[in-house]
Amino acid sequence: MEIYLDNAATTRVCPEAAEAAAAAMLENYGNPSSTHAKGRAARELVEKARRQTAAPLGAKSGEIVFTSGGSESDNWALRGAAEAQKRRGRHIISSEAEHDAVRQTLLAMHRDGWEVTLLAPGPDGAVTPEAVAAALREDTVLVSLMLVNNETGAVTDIAGVSRVLREAKSAALLHTDAVQAYGKLGFTARGLGADLISISGHKIHAPKGIGALYIRQGLRLPPLILGGGQENGLRAGTEPVPQIAAFGAAAALAAQGRAESAEHMAALRRYCVERLSAALPEAVFIPGGAAHILSLSLPGYRSEVLMNYLEREGIYVSRSSACKRGRRSHVLEAMGLPDRVIDGALRVSFSRYTTAGECEAFCQALLRAKDELRPALH
Repeated sequence: MEIYLDNAATTRVCPEAAEAAAAAMLENYGNPSSTHAKGRAARELVEKARRQTAAPLGAKSGEIVFTSGGSESDNWALRGAAEAQKRRGRHIISSEAEHDAVRQTLLAMHRDGWEVTLLAPGPDGAVTPEAVAAALREDTVLVSLMLVNNETGAVTDIAGVSRVLREAKSAALLHTDAVQAYGKLGFTARGLGADLISISGHKIHAPKGIGALYIRQGLRLPPLILGGGQENGLRAGTEPVPQIAAFGAAAALAAQGRAESAEHMAALRRYCVERLSAALPEAVFIPGGAAHILSLSLPGYRSEVLMNYLEREGIYVSRSSACKRGRRSHVLEAMGLPDRVIDGALRVSFSRYTTAGECEAFCQALLRAKDELRPALH
């Protein structure tokens, strides 16, 4: 038996995406920059995928630039936006609960002379527009906040943050890491009011190694990579057509069934909460609004020990972000949770392929872990 409940870390590739990648590798394998028939066929695959990837964002295809993934998109958005805005000021607003792709980039930028204000999330794990308004200054040039937190599922009101910037007549650009929201939450780029949006393929059943950055039409970012002029001169290098085609196929599928999938995952999340609340009254459920992420804790137990037990049962969950590689969650620390809660935290994350039976098996296994591991932990 294998039960995969770590879909916030990565998802298995869906058949439609795998087929699109295989066709690009075996049939339409030309260089998209070549002008012969094979090259033109590959170019059409890239542009079709660009349209498919833009559609869930309500964006124009020309506003989508393909990257290697969410981390690259985050890095480029932060550094590119700061460079484009540097004559206006050197102040950036973000939060203590961001993904490390944002946190580490901002730390490096701080060493380079940028002033960074990191806001603390509220008890629900989200950052409020009011907190952004209080931190906003005349020299603020960029605000970067995650739409859905990758560890807790907390949803930040990015549209509200955009309104704050408009009402203050701020020149600051707004970036959001929407890697955990894309294809799952119903939102558009215009609805959010974001200038830059990071997305990734492997969170929506496309392969790893492909993502994109939405760049609002009219906003000029410095090129990320110079060379042959691919991606409208912004990111040189021969496009990875198989990954791009797979991303487009996965994006189209996610958009087509988004509402149904969201309802399905929300029902699974509710089931786990109700089942475990009744059987494990000592369990702590960490706030989060996204349907596909459930963060919970068994205070007094160690996350890694619980994970190892579940893995022996063929059940895969995580303790926090996969990028943390076992380190303590900075997100839960930023929320001010007690050490015992943080040390016993698990992240369970669902996909449209997760079943109710798999969730029940997880709940049963966690109950057994609580009883069987007690002597080793007290």
